[in-house]
Amino acid sequence: MSANAATHWRKSSFCATLRDQGLRPTRQRVQIAELLFAKGDRHLTAETLFSEAREQRYPPSLATIYNALRDFAAHGLVREIALYGAKTWYDTKTGPHFHFYLEERDELFDIPEEFIPLMNVPAPDGTQIVGVDVVIRLAPKAGATVKAHEQG
Repeated sequence: MSANAATHWRKSSFCATLRDQGLRPTRQRVQIAELLFAKGDRHLTAETLFSEAREQRYPPSLATIYNALRDFAAHGLVREIALYGAKTWYDTKTGPHFHFYLEERDELFDIPEEFIPLMNVPAPDGTQIVGVDVVIRLAPKAGATVKAHEQG
């Protein structure tokens, strides 16, 4: 699947995309995919998606959302990012990229590519690098107020 999952979802039907990725397009999966990808590339938790679903009057259980997100991650439709403890974020942008985590707001967002130096890390003999995960944790400076982040 391409790095820009939201564009991919707009170009094909949810059912066909799920089938193409080896998932049965159940009603719940299709509805969750519509909620998940309707707003473009973003980072969210299962709890955030659950809250959005409730606002839309679609009443899935939290367990159903967790199961769908787990299945989507296992089939490459979202990227799973585990942060410090039990919290797991889901990223609809699945290609290689790095993240800032703003602790004060419990917010995860992409680091713009122009700020990432070329990483030239050699793999040990007999191995290959399949991914690099970088999360830079942020906290406000003493006395500073942090503006809300807007993803573009």
